[in-house]
Amino acid sequence: MDSSSLCQGDIAEPLTLSLNEAQLDILGRRVRKESWSVLDKLRSERWCSGPRLKSCFFSCVPVLSWLPRYSLRQNAIGDLVSGISVGIMHLPQVGTFSILAIMIGTVLGDLKLLGNRGDASESDADMARVSAAAQLTIMCGLIQMVLSVLHCGGVCRWLSRPLVGGYTTAAAIHVTIHQLPLLAGIAIDRHAGVCAVFWMLGDVLSGLDNASPGALIVSAVSMVTLVGGKVLNSYFKKHLPMPIPWELVLVILATILSWQLDLLGNYRVQVVGTVPTGLSAPSLPPLSLSQDLLLPAFALAVVGFGFTASLGTMFALKHGYTIDSNQELLAMGLCNSIGGVFQCFAVSTSMSRSMVQESTGGKTQVSALVSALLMLVILLKVGALFEQLPKAVLAVIILVNLQGIFVQVKDVPALWATDRVDLCVWVVTALCALVFNLDLGLGAAMAFSVLTVVFRTQRSQSAALGVIPGTDCYRDLKLFSEARQIPGVTIFSFCNPIYYANSDPYFNSLEEVIQRGLEENACPSEAPPGQQTEVRQHCVILELSGVSFMDSVAMNKLRTMVKECGNQGIWVLLAACPDGLLTQLQTQGLVPVCVSCSSLFPSVHHAVQHCHHTLLSVSPSHNTATIHCYLTPRSARSDADPVSHCSCPSEANAQESYDTHLALGCPP
Repeated sequence: MDSSSLCQGDIAEPLTLSLNEAQLDILGRRVRKESWSVLDKLRSERWCSGPRLKSCFFSCVPVLSWLPRYSLRQNAIGDLVSGISVGIMHLPQVGTFSILAIMIGTVLGDLKLLGNRGDASESDADMARVSAAAQLTIMCGLIQMVLSVLHCGGVCRWLSRPLVGGYTTAAAIHVTIHQLPLLAGIAIDRHAGVCAVFWMLGDVLSGLDNASPGALIVSAVSMVTLVGGKVLNSYFKKHLPMPIPWELVLVILATILSWQLDLLGNYRVQVVGTVPTGLSAPSLPPLSLSQDLLLPAFALAVVGFGFTASLGTMFALKHGYTIDSNQELLAMGLCNSIGGVFQCFAVSTSMSRSMVQESTGGKTQVSALVSALLMLVILLKVGALFEQLPKAVLAVIILVNLQGIFVQVKDVPALWATDRVDLCVWVVTALCALVFNLDLGLGAAMAFSVLTVVFRTQRSQSAALGVIPGTDCYRDLKLFSEARQIPGVTIFSFCNPIYYANSDPYFNSLEEVIQRGLEENACPSEAPPGQQTEVRQHCVILELSGVSFMDSVAMNKLRTMVKECGNQGIWVLLAACPDGLLTQLQTQGLVPVCVSCSSLFPSVHHAVQHCHHTLLSVSPSHNTATIHCYLTPRSARSDADPVSHCSCPSEANAQESYDTHLALGCPP
């Protein structure tokens, strides 16, 4: 029966029958899911067609899908300016910050290379280190491509917004501290290991006595110029066709002044220095160290992808788009594998350059293409023009553009007011990244974030429910003063997945509620022939809409509880089971062995109606009016109904509140 055959009368009045799940399956014509074997799934994945091949091709090469729709009018100028600004920032090889470069340097320092022995010449040592770094980069890229094929990019789903906020804020602090020596014009030693950033900050503070006055003046003038320019751009935003690229203006002016005033020779201001020209010939390095570099390459692949995923997630949340984590893995793997042939280091994202690209108007990947072409031109031809660029200017550009990251500190008071568990994730992530550095800190932060999920789910969140008189709504008896228990019926709601860590508190609470219901809310029935005492009948309804899964431990406890209730003459009904949980119950043999199919109901109200009819059949004279008063709305009662004028206090109060609600002009 399709929707066109439904008449208005078919949908105007809801069914009030106590339908169970089996009857609802027949009425709704439930479609059974097909069970596919592993071989069938592999065949479906390997099935190929024209549209599927086209979709797969465009997903692997997404540039072909968005580049034809590129808008020159909206994006070209911003991408051009952004690409030039970021490209110039690539010039200094020492002044910029890269945790991957530090990791690679640490790995190469620990290996037994020719360059690490004192009997080798400087050129031989450099060649040995470059060869090992190229091997490490190629292996890192191959690992990332394998992880992409295995669809392991889903790890970025565990990078929650508080985790990303705390991590990127800590990374911004790392970047800031690494720029301080350039701002002050002092030379300090690099540190590695736990609390390295704090040791480095201590060295900076202790070395301020040796700071270069020229570097401090250049830093101050550059800071005032750039910040003032940003303020002017914001103030005259409506009157400017595009923001003025103050980063590019500052770089050009600083380079010219440094050349004219000889800042390096006269004032000891550090400059970029010699920019190497030309490209290395492509060559595949010998993989003689592959066994020693396997674990470091895996760590490098995971950490590099972690940086990219966290920063990409931050920008995706900020600008309202999604990222394909497996595509990111594939792109990074190709970059590292191909780059290693040209003796490049492993690549990852750069927070400082990403922030500069965003702040200077970059919108698409064309800005990255412009930056790459600029770097190519600089390497081949014009690198010498920027040799006199002060490093302090680049450090100022980085720090000013990190302001968007430090704004995330405002999330702390907001999380304190809304979700303090997420606040703990934010703070612990930031501390881990600062104490254990960005590589180990990311892993520790993800582990803590997972533990918070376990903490949330292991807390017993359950409630005994009662009906709001005159409605089919069931709410927590502790939270709703007008909620009333149905005589002879105990309704218990589970609000979390049930597994080994939280099953004991859940079922202990359930036993207490059942025992209290037997003592205070049981429905007496007439004594069977030959007995003097009456039999107390009782129904227990388990509301399972919030239970997404139950493990084997919880299943065994539920089976034991159902059997114990059966021995006491208590009927156990299950209501609002999700399909996944229902499949689990059937697979574990709980349904229909312990719980019959007729004891499964689509909602609590259907189960209550079933209990109502069952209790009336065994005790037709007990509490009939009260139960009917609770379950039947006033609008559904006829004048001849013996409870149509029920004076139940709870219902009278509810009706009075509802009438007052309407009298105030509120919608019904």
